Amino acid sequence: MPPPETPPPPRHTRAWALAGLLVCLGMSAWEARRWIGTDVPMPSAAVAAPAAHTIGKSWHMVSEGDLPQPRTAPSAHASHLLTLPEQSPDAIAAFWFAGERESAPDVRIAMSLLDRQTQTWRDAQWVVDRHAMGTALGHGLRRLGNPVAWIDAQQRIHLFVVATGLGGWAASRVLHLRQAPGSTDLSSLQFDVVRVLPLSWLWNTSHLVRNPPLPLADGGMVLPLHFELGLKYPVFAWFNRDGDLLGLHRISKRKDLLQPSLLALTPTHWLALMRTQSPVRRVAVVESFDAGAHWQNHADLDLPNPDAALATLALAPQHFAVVQHPIPRGRHALAWQLSTDGLDWSVPMTVAQGPEGNEFSYPAMTWADNSLWISYTQQRTHIRWQRWQTEPKAP
Repeated sequence: MPPPETPPPPRHTRAWALAGLLVCLGMSAWEARRWIGTDVPMPSAAVAAPAAHTIGKSWHMVSEGDLPQPRTAPSAHASHLLTLPEQSPDAIAAFWFAGERESAPDVRIAMSLLDRQTQTWRDAQWVVDRHAMGTALGHGLRRLGNPVAWIDAQQRIHLFVVATGLGGWAASRVLHLRQAPGSTDLSSLQFDVVRVLPLSWLWNTSHLVRNPPLPLADGGMVLPLHFELGLKYPVFAWFNRDGDLLGLHRISKRKDLLQPSLLALTPTHWLALMRTQSPVRRVAVVESFDAGAHWQNHADLDLPNPDAALATLALAPQHFAVVQHPIPRGRHALAWQLSTDGLDWSVPMTVAQGPEGNEFSYPAMTWADNSLWISYTQQRTHIRWQRWQTEPKAP
């Protein structure tokens, strides 16, 4: 006997399915509309010149070492360096995530301070715990990573952290934290939760932060981010001088770019250099001539990129630095280079190098105390730092 025919679904089932499809299409249309460029002018960038005196001079590394690692954490990754105000007794705050391993339940955000007088790093302290943050949010967090810090007009430190609930890193959200009132002593720094940044209709998931903000002339900043679930594309979030989110901008239609790092060549001429998953394996770049309001693709740079993070820093007008992997595959070499236009770069200066299979990755840079500071992950076990200066003038 032939099998009995399957009865058609009831009308109400089909109606609900159609309604669900329409809702999804409507959300997709809204999401697409949200990224359409506007003609609202963006504030111009603040173009500082902390290292103008270094132009045309040769560089050398004057010291290096490991950041103090919390005793209970055998693994460390993804450091960020924040230059502190000149009146602070500490010159730099370094943040990174540490624990048993990446994504382990015990991972927390650690911080170490560089004492300005002794030029030594203080013992690491924990500043963000997933359990405390989850309690403040009202829902659990499974993992933390990629801390990025910024100081607002009121001299408060803001910390942006990748956090996940269900799923892996591609299902991440960006958690916005702010220095707690009364927590003025950085040796016992505490943060309050501001919120999870509202970056997507899809439960705010799949946006990640990695590189530092670009400061704006009005005291605000733009925070580079990227979307990672399936398609990978760069965006930035725009904040006012007090750290309030004002808007979002997508900065490329390419679907293989992530972890943008922003450079302001002039107050209105910006570049975003990016890690790429393209088979070409070169650093990608997009360009804006109107302070980030509109962007256009540029030819990939003549810099290798093995699908790995990079970092940039403006030292002075027409004087820029990048630290990245000078190899198309692997993460066993790290170097930094100089440029006058952000497109053509000097001969690499070695930061770290080892046999294939070693890892020196996720670099960060800042300028403090008349020096260029570089940090990076070494072997996923600790954070390494270096201090570079220019050669003094001959007598």
